Amino acid sequence: MSAQLQRRLTLPLFVFYGLGSILGAGIYSLVGKVAGYAGLFAPVAFIVAAGVAVLTGFSYAELSARYPKSGGEAIYTAQAFGIRALSLGVGLLVVFSAVISVGVLTNAFVGYLQVFIPVAPWLVIVLTILIATAIAIRGIEASAFAASLFTLIEIGGLLLIIWIGRHGLLTLPARMTEFVPPADGVVWSTILAGAFIAFYAFIGFEDMANIAEEVKNPHRNLPLGILLAIFVSTVLYCVIALVAVLSLPLRELQATDAPLALIYERVTGTSPVVITFIGLFAIANGILVQIILGSRILLGLSRKQWLPAVFSRVHPLTHTPVIATVLIAFLGLVFALCLPLVSLAELTSFTVLVVYACVNAACMCVKIREPHPQGVRTFPFIFSFLGFGIILAFLAFRLWEALGA
Repeated sequence: MSAQLQRRLTLPLFVFYGLGSILGAGIYSLVGKVAGYAGLFAPVAFIVAAGVAVLTGFSYAELSARYPKSGGEAIYTAQAFGIRALSLGVGLLVVFSAVISVGVLTNAFVGYLQVFIPVAPWLVIVLTILIATAIAIRGIEASAFAASLFTLIEIGGLLLIIWIGRHGLLTLPARMTEFVPPADGVVWSTILAGAFIAFYAFIGFEDMANIAEEVKNPHRNLPLGILLAIFVSTVLYCVIALVAVLSLPLRELQATDAPLALIYERVTGTSPVVITFIGLFAIANGILVQIILGSRILLGLSRKQWLPAVFSRVHPLTHTPVIATVLIAFLGLVFALCLPLVSLAELTSFTVLVVYACVNAACMCVKIREPHPQGVRTFPFIFSFLGFGIILAFLAFRLWEALGA
């Protein structure tokens, strides 16, 4: 009998794993880029992005409890529609998004490291991905422990930024009207453009669904862990976005690839060694989680015999899909070396939104067919419906913007 994945993750480890993916995936590198589009309304852009994430999070929470298997989105669409080509396409889109995310985060890692020392970007990219791959291969328990440790450091860094920016936050009541957008189409188009970038920062809760076979008590812990991770990250993001636009001129904020380090430097007047060091941990954590995500999707697709059997091989000692992990890391390395940060983030956001639309549609379908499965927590149908509709409108807006440009 071939080696299998093992259920080793408790709820706290699972939540920290998800928070590590979400928090490390954007706020340390992209808050300035969001402000470049949305200006002072960057916090609103994050709220819009959070709304889309929360609605889709309910669909993931329910579907992951119904079908706690590796392969996530591909399994959900297969169960809902029974169309192999559609399920394979969705699965490959998730793999593609994971690969691009490795590229985004590795470039962001370079940006933070260069605050310390001038380094050759290509060398840092190669070494970072090699180290993350080694940890991912070592085993899910070791990976989740490392992710949890990194996550504690990440949250500490965000709380530190909130603390040093507290004086700006205290001026918020007097300046509140500046942060409420008018009912103006041009203003809202910039907010939505910013939200499209901000949405990348919320990507990560779907990673949690893709380690379903390694979570203890999955029917309870999968939905609870996903929703807890989304809630905590939303609160932190909105406060950090406020601190950012209250602490720095928008032009400076937009220009940097290490926004939290710049905030620390400007507000404290000291070298941003501490926050830069924390940012490196946060981003490295995101790289690790994305490599794990992509490998588990390949494993799930291979088990369905939709991809070559080699990707479903699990190492008997580490209980990890080594070949699938190495492939994801290699492809991520290629993207990291070839495309800039913002282009990678936009491409990831578009790809993941398409996947989220499919997941919401799948959730609606299975809820109609089996509204109350035994032992599974279900959520109102309207959540999946709204998530599906809003994402389609979001994608249409972005395509219209791109064609207009």
